[in-house]
Amino acid sequence: MLYLKNGTYINWQTLEFTKSDIWVEEGIDGEIFFTAPTNLPKNIQTIDCEGLYITRALANAHHHIYSALSRGMPQPAISPQNFHETLQYVWWQLDYALDEQMIRSSALVTALAAAKTGCSFIIDHHSSPAYTLGSLDIIANALDEAGLGHLLAYEITDRNGPKKAIESLEETRNYLKNRQGLVGLHASFTVGDETLKEALKIAQDFNTGVHAHLAEDLFDQEHCISKYGKRAVQRYADMGFLDLNANILVHGIHLDELERKLLNSSKTYLAVNYDSNLNNRVGIFNGNGIEQNIMLGTDGMHSDMFKSAQTAWFTGINHESLNPQIVYNRLRAVHNYLKQNNFKGDGENNLMILDYDTPTPINEGNFLGHFFYGMSSGHVRHLISQGKLILKDREHALLNEEEVLAKSKEQAKRLWKKL
Repeated sequence: MLYLKNGTYINWQTLEFTKSDIWVEEGIDGEIFFTAPTNLPKNIQTIDCEGLYITRALANAHHHIYSALSRGMPQPAISPQNFHETLQYVWWQLDYALDEQMIRSSALVTALAAAKTGCSFIIDHHSSPAYTLGSLDIIANALDEAGLGHLLAYEITDRNGPKKAIESLEETRNYLKNRQGLVGLHASFTVGDETLKEALKIAQDFNTGVHAHLAEDLFDQEHCISKYGKRAVQRYADMGFLDLNANILVHGIHLDELERKLLNSSKTYLAVNYDSNLNNRVGIFNGNGIEQNIMLGTDGMHSDMFKSAQTAWFTGINHESLNPQIVYNRLRAVHNYLKQNNFKGDGENNLMILDYDTPTPINEGNFLGHFFYGMSSGHVRHLISQGKLILKDREHALLNEEEVLAKSKEQAKRLWKKL
């Protein structure tokens, strides 16, 4: 158990400020207590939080850990002229080059980056076609070592041929036999009907949802209309995917009114990723007409949910009716998604402790002004995940950062030589 003394707790839902000591229960989905629980254990670790702010840790609703070694990589031999070519000449080249050691390094460096930015839970969408079987366990084990919660999926697609599609289905089924997870799908334009049917059956068998890219680029919709005579959301709905309870559809930039209504009538969540969309020049998300269930992710661009939320605010206000509370609610909606679908590892005992020495008063009434215009991930001093202190004074308590980064540089060089 951890004892946080003299801190100021900010309720992640109401934004109410409470000056209080806090006792933090260890374990998956543990509790926090504002009065000392009975039968306190003897081995209590104490953290003096005088002048610090304690609040719920962040969670990432859509990440691509497999892209962690891409920073600074060589430019592709053919310069992409559109988003589809960016996939073909950059990301589909990179994911096919990954092997076991690269996947592990990618997961560890992502875990480091996430922890240092206040994120204790990652929902990830993975792809490594040349090393499919067992790849999700490599990521899960690395995140476990780093003390982070996770909900993983393997990207099922037909773009690499029938054998690889079967392997991706097999990897998904094998992983879900032992761990919580989702059924991953690439965008509609790379997944045929038969593979979709097999993926749906897996989701139904394991009572889980799908984690799929949706209408990130207009090409996805154009392909769907040309080949299937319908738009992407309608295709998923007709196949039965929207009847599942735990779906995450990602991006959702190019949606029409009917598709928005279909999503509203389901329990599906949208994970939106403004930084990635700006980088790929595919458009800007517009949530008008979508009543609820919008979350924020990073799409592999980075692991900083502070940055993701701030980009969502500063960019989104030019494209839909927003205010800071709406964007903050989207940042925090991932907690609701995980709780509603009984996924473990994102309990109240996941906390970030902020060293935010503001030059102006901060309180419940103006917290959002501070969050969007003053705070950053650089203010994260400590991180508690599942009741364990995994980041202390900005240093990871479970991983040797120097070794992790040295190894990742080696793996990045190996990867780049293969591109």
